[in-house]
Amino acid sequence: MKLVLFIVIFAWNFSFSQQTEFVDFTHAKAQISFGDLSKKEVEGHIVYQFEILKNTDSIFIDAKNFQHISYVLDGQFQDSLYNGNQLIVKHPFKANTNHFIEISFKTSPKKALYFIDWNYPEGNKQIWTQGQGKYTSNWLPCFDDMNEKVEFDLSITFDTRFEVMANGKLVDKTVENNLATWQYNMQQPMSSYLLALVIGKYAKHTEVSKSGIPLEMYFYPEDSLKFEPTYRYSKQMFNFLEDEIGVPYPWQNYKQIPVKDFLYAGMENTSATLFSDAFVVDSIGFVDKNYVNVNAHELAHQWFGDLVTETSGTHHWLQEGFATYYALLAERDVFGDDYYYWRLYEYAQELLTQDKAGASTSLLNPKSSSTTFYKKGAWVLHLLRERVGDAAFKKGVKNYLDKHQFKNVETEDFITEVEKTSGQNLSEFVEVWLKSDTLPFEKMMNNLVENSNEIKRFNTLDFEQPIDDFDKFLSPKYSNAFQERVVRKLGDRLNKTILPSENIKVRQAMAQLINEIPSELKIEYESFLDDASYVTKETALFNLWVNFPLQRDEYLNKTKGVEGFNDKNVRQLWLTLALVTEGFEPENKKGYFDELTSYTSPKYGFEIRQKAFQYLNEIQACNSTCQENLKAARTHHNWRFSKFAKDLLKAE
Repeated sequence: MKLVLFIVIFAWNFSFSQQTEFVDFTHAKAQISFGDLSKKEVEGHIVYQFEILKNTDSIFIDAKNFQHISYVLDGQFQDSLYNGNQLIVKHPFKANTNHFIEISFKTSPKKALYFIDWNYPEGNKQIWTQGQGKYTSNWLPCFDDMNEKVEFDLSITFDTRFEVMANGKLVDKTVENNLATWQYNMQQPMSSYLLALVIGKYAKHTEVSKSGIPLEMYFYPEDSLKFEPTYRYSKQMFNFLEDEIGVPYPWQNYKQIPVKDFLYAGMENTSATLFSDAFVVDSIGFVDKNYVNVNAHELAHQWFGDLVTETSGTHHWLQEGFATYYALLAERDVFGDDYYYWRLYEYAQELLTQDKAGASTSLLNPKSSSTTFYKKGAWVLHLLRERVGDAAFKKGVKNYLDKHQFKNVETEDFITEVEKTSGQNLSEFVEVWLKSDTLPFEKMMNNLVENSNEIKRFNTLDFEQPIDDFDKFLSPKYSNAFQERVVRKLGDRLNKTILPSENIKVRQAMAQLINEIPSELKIEYESFLDDASYVTKETALFNLWVNFPLQRDEYLNKTKGVEGFNDKNVRQLWLTLALVTEGFEPENKKGYFDELTSYTSPKYGFEIRQKAFQYLNEIQACNSTCQENLKAARTHHNWRFSKFAKDLLKAE
């Protein structure tokens, strides 16, 4: 009996991989509400409209581990045939017929829909989704196959004290007692993994692009002063990408929403990018760690990934390589040509490191690394553009997007369009850059030398010369990237000198490279504490504290009120040093210890918690509260953080 059941389930799963040949789901209208939030309960119903393309006796809808799921087909046929992964609809469907199915469901998802802080009274309560790599079918009956594209309209009912965001345009909001229902409308189809839902307490600022697209930028109300540096250049980059790509932005509006404890830097859900609130920064933090690149990357995905979507992982570079390349073009528009070529230089170095480790793979290998898909993919587009020329490249990209919009694509689809516009046979280019495992690093470097006078000059420098000879390269006539790279190349040789520079990134590099501070450099090194850089302040505080024990109180007093980034990098270092500095404010030691320990609580984002655990572990002061929080962290939804917690507990 078990063997028969296995065969049947295997047949269902196998059949689903071919389902798009038999049925086309066109429209979905979902109504979503929530039960017990502490139990992560989501429920509702969704109505799909679909057309049968070929005769079939069954169709399938993905739904992972639902507590309850049932359907009514065409308003009359009811059933609940379900194998734990898919809802199976058995019916003698005839080709060229149209149907609708209403599915009722209830579940408590273990992934793809995340409930943040609902068990912690003081936390930042949120609900948000992550469908890519996690499958939206864990919380909504839909389709794991990227090739099935549907127009989704979501209606979400929730507490009026919270804001609710989803894909598309908000077309209605009704309030009854303490509940509001938000209705969002999409006008074009998309893959299920790009569905987005965010619930939390937010404020919003809206600007309008040159083409009239509303740009909705969300932020926590308490972070109003961080709004501008966080979203700096957003409108400029949007306008640039629309012009550069040559295809109008394909959706009704564009939202950007920071969330707590996000799994990645950002995610390009259709018309609604979610990103880690670690990128929410003030003007000082912007220098060290800003949202600009992630912002541009996720925006580029609205065309490359959302408008046209890969058919399979074999063609993943069509999404990530394009997003990386167009983000770099947008940053070039903001920061200039030197920035662009130095970033390509960095990408080439990363690819070389991977190659030396024996890990180079074809760009068309679905098991390739992110470095390959993102960085090599961007390089391929840079080189292809140079080969065929700007006009042919841009026309090829436009034709590719226009021809395949709202559809799924393979690499050949793109190459074919560029061959048409350029009149060139690109088969050799494809063999060398897309299909080969070999990294043509020398060709990449030759290209950079030909395009960038700075990189050409950098490659001729003799770093065995006296350090004083490099002063001339720290002048404004050279880009910040060039100056910083010169300093970092000098490395350990800087331990006996601080080169004169007003460049914050150069000074940051020197602060990091000079660990043993000679007494003759003490006064100059102390000036790093005044720099408008949280990385520099953190580095300088620690190094000065280590090198000059007699002045520890002075350094602590000077940096007492500095918080740093969202992970409180400077504050947590300060608290740790204050605790272990003998004689420093003994009356406040308990308060400082309690504050540092409090940062291990689930109330805070995992970046803050991880830093607190590290510091308390280093000073051997992880008390029972800290230990309980560390044990709880083992089950955190962010796998990197949970792994960190498990490893730290093992090491104790």
